[in-house]
Amino acid sequence: MSNISIVKEDETKLSRIDIFIFKFESWLNLLGGITIFLLVMLTALNVLGRWLFNLPITGYIDWIEQAMAFFAFLGIAYCQRLGAHIRMDIFIGSIHGRKRWFSEFVSTLLMLCVTLLLIYGSSLHAWRAFDIGDSSMDIGLPTWPAKLIVPLALSFLAVRLFIQLWAYVRAIKNASSHPVAIPLNEDPITQAELEAEAPLGKNNND
Repeated sequence: MSNISIVKEDETKLSRIDIFIFKFESWLNLLGGITIFLLVMLTALNVLGRWLFNLPITGYIDWIEQAMAFFAFLGIAYCQRLGAHIRMDIFIGSIHGRKRWFSEFVSTLLMLCVTLLLIYGSSLHAWRAFDIGDSSMDIGLPTWPAKLIVPLALSFLAVRLFIQLWAYVRAIKNASSHPVAIPLNEDPITQAELEAEAPLGKNNND
């Protein structure tokens, strides 16, 4: 399932690091949103230019292709922090306590391993595009900046996963029911309220 979850905060070192990194994640997410807005404007101008003056924007498809990496990946760590990625939690949602946190730890560790592999592969891909001067088909836009966004965004996701692993270890050790720096699923009513408040920019912490 996908939802906006509560993330507890306190004065511990872990929570301070979580909040600090979340500021960068929020800026990246905002940049992704701005990219979508600019693409909407570009599309509107392209349609109007073609309709009114028979002059579409040159390289419109090239710009769209390059921008996709920005809005697709820049918000990935932000969503991970809020627990907003789609996932199947039928099994994990039915267990509690240390067993719950251990299951979350294992799944997060596997996700981190996959993320590190993706960072390595996408970094090589971006370097190869830079080295050979790869460019788009129409107006010759260099492709390496868009390709470089992928390992950079995934690096922030890796940092977020490290923080969550740390938090799960603390939760297992302390048998905490409401640990910090971890997205905590709430009842359906609370989830609906959080999702309604999210577009308004309200804080999702107690």
